[in-house]
Order: sequence, then structure tokens, then C-alpha cells
Amino acid sequence: MISIVIPIFNEEENLQNLYNRLTTAAPSWGEDYEIVLVDDGSRDSSLTMMRVMAAKDARVRVVKLSRNFGHQPAISAGIQTAKGDAIVIMDGDLQDPPEELHRFLAKWREGYEVVYAVRTKRKEGFFKKIAYATFYRILAWISDIEIPLDSGDFCVMDRKVVNVLVHEMPEQIRFVRGMRAFAGFKQIGVTYERAERAAGEVKYTFKKLVQLALDGLFGFSNFPLRLATYMGFFIAIPSFFIGIFFVLHRLIGFKVFGHAPEETPGTASLAVGMYFLGGVTLIILGILGEYIGRIYIEVKKRPFFVIDEVIEKK
Repeated sequence: MISIVIPIFNEEENLQNLYNRLTTAAPSWGEDYEIVLVDDGSRDSSLTMMRVMAAKDARVRVVKLSRNFGHQPAISAGIQTAKGDAIVIMDGDLQDPPEELHRFLAKWREGYEVVYAVRTKRKEGFFKKIAYATFYRILAWISDIEIPLDSGDFCVMDRKVVNVLVHEMPEQIRFVRGMRAFAGFKQIGVTYERAERAAGEVKYTFKKLVQLALDGLFGFSNFPLRLATYMGFFIAIPSFFIGIFFVLHRLIGFKVFGHAPEETPGTASLAVGMYFLGGVTLIILGILGEYIGRIYIEVKKRPFFVIDEVIEKK
């Protein structure tokens, strides 16, 4: 059986169209299926619509979270409750077209345990495209593992991969595409053209996108910590030579910018960049604070989602 896991947050304008397109595309999958809709604390009529779908169709199961936990925890809740041999992750805004799923499932049947989508085109604004492209390339550059370029959450995962994510990777701060890459197994990318949002407002605000980027950067790379060392050498070496220069300026007495040493008291200490060094120190402390904050979240071991109710046809 195939499980299609879809996190839902205020998608009342897309839900019926999503259901219609899924059920229309289903015959091309060649397997029995279930649709797992994860309600991530929707405040519109999404939950009511999903209840109706579950009451009419036994293949629809609704996992209602107790509040809005966020996109990545909602995906985690969905894959934890999914029953299929292959688990599909896709968004509810129809940017991930259900009609493309048969191509992914064909690769899964060939023996690939992770089939992830690679976006060739995005129907989004210019600056957003640049931001996404920049983020994926920085992440690929600094990551301690190989995370495919331009791949999002849209994918098919075999049951044994999902079991690893659910039972052996219990981290609280979830970055599913990074966890999927870390798990390994036989993986392949399938290219597709990402559609524009079918209806409604974008749910990933700039703040949420920045948070997701930070989760990826800090969760799968130690480069920011090493950056502190690089910056230290970068600043210390020229500062050493500048310091020698101004010591000689004081001892020998040659003019700097037309001023003799006695005319520029305190120049030597200012020249080594105390304010600049102070700023760099704060940046390094901020980086350390990010990691320490994440350690604090992890050691508390709070659940990263809470299921309030599972709604399905009896």
C-alpha cells in the first residue's frame, strides 16, 4: 500500500481540488493507497472539510495535531502514523502535482528506497528563486553530508527508510530532507516542474523560511563553529602586522597620514580594530548560542508534535 502524507495548514481553498486530483491520478499508481492529511492547527474550515472527506472515503485518514507545530513536525507526525510500504510526502497547495507521482513510484519499484524530487523550474518571484537557489548551494557546500541540490520534501520513501526516521532519529528540530539524506540507502532524483500555488496565501512566511534555512545549516553542518576559527585567523594575522606597524610608528616617529606619534595618542590601540574585534566576538557568541539553544531543546526531549485525534471511517 502507498501512503500519501500531506501536512495541511489553512488550505480550505485547495483541499477539494487536492482530493479530486489525488483520486483521479490514483489509478496510475497501480497500488492500493491511503491519504494521510495532517491538520497542523488550521484556523479556517480545513479541518471540517477533512472530517467530511474521512467520513465519506475510508482511504482518507486525518491526523489532528493539538496546535500548530510547523511544517516539518507535521510531516513527521504523518510518516509516523502512515501504514504504507511506500510513503509519499507532498504539500497541500498543489505545487507538488499528484499527476507526477507515478514516475516516482516507478523508480521505487525499480529498487530505489528514496526517490526525491528535483525542481527544474519554480513559479515564484525572482528574488525568492534567488534566495532558494543560494540557500541550497550554501547548504550543499557546508553540509557534513551530501544533500541534493534543489530537492525539497516532495519524495517517495520506502518503509525501511521511514522506520529509520521515526525510530532511530528522534531529534526535536526536524529538517526532513536532511534527515532523509543522512539515512542513506539507494536514492535517486526525479526532475519535475514545480507548479505555482493553486489558491490561497503562501504559508511559509519569510520568517519561517529563514528558520527552516537555519535548521538545515545548523542541524547538518559544523561549519559555523569552524567559521569562528577561520575568522580568528583572518583577523589576527593582519592585526599582528598592523600592530607592528604602529609600534614602529611610535618608536621611530615617522608620520602616518601627516601626523606624528605625539599628535595621535591611542592610535595604536584603536588601529588593531577593537570595535571590529568586539563585533566579531558577538557574532561568534551568537553562533555558539544557536548551537547551545538547540542542545537545550534536544535535552528536554519534549515531543515535537502532539496528536489530538485521528479521524477515519470506521
